[in-house]
Amino acid sequence: MKPLPSLWALCFGAVFVWSAIDPKDSFTWALEVAPAVIGAIVLAITRARHPLTPLLYGLILAHCIVLMVGGHYTYAEVPLFDTLADMMGSQRNNYDKLGHVMQGFVPAMIARELLLRNEVVNGAGWRNLFIVSFCLAFSAFYELIEWLVALAVGEDADAFLGMQGYQWDTQTDMACALIGAIVALLLLSRLHDRQLARFTWN
Repeated sequence: MKPLPSLWALCFGAVFVWSAIDPKDSFTWALEVAPAVIGAIVLAITRARHPLTPLLYGLILAHCIVLMVGGHYTYAEVPLFDTLADMMGSQRNNYDKLGHVMQGFVPAMIARELLLRNEVVNGAGWRNLFIVSFCLAFSAFYELIEWLVALAVGEDADAFLGMQGYQWDTQTDMACALIGAIVALLLLSRLHDRQLARFTWN
């Protein structure tokens, strides 16, 4: 079972190029897309010596696409989520909440794979506790980064923050990441175990 690096790169490249063409706000685009680009570079560097399971490559690609779509439109103006807001009688575009769910969902599986492969934590219970705690801490760290960016650039960071006037935005962002991490472990652990059992690392 081998990853499909060419297909992965093709999908990533196509969405990246689309995202870069006339984005809503160039500064916001750069901030939002940078983690996806950094992630792609890390995967390219580590693929030969430290390949991941196909499940994990797919999840990382999905997360990158979420970031690049959010970068293109800004998180407060993704058209599909404007439509969903209208259908639900809401004035808030909640695409940013999808992004934060992914911020817990995907890192949870990354952490799980690394912990299992390196036998860092013994016991599923302790491992899951560590993973969920890590994801929540990572989400809080990202909120601190957003705060520092806002302090550095002032009003230009409004689109990056995507608060849309919601006073509990930071807290709900972290809650979404927490939910994403728990759901990922509940839904994907068995599939992940099967891929780990069949996967050849060398």
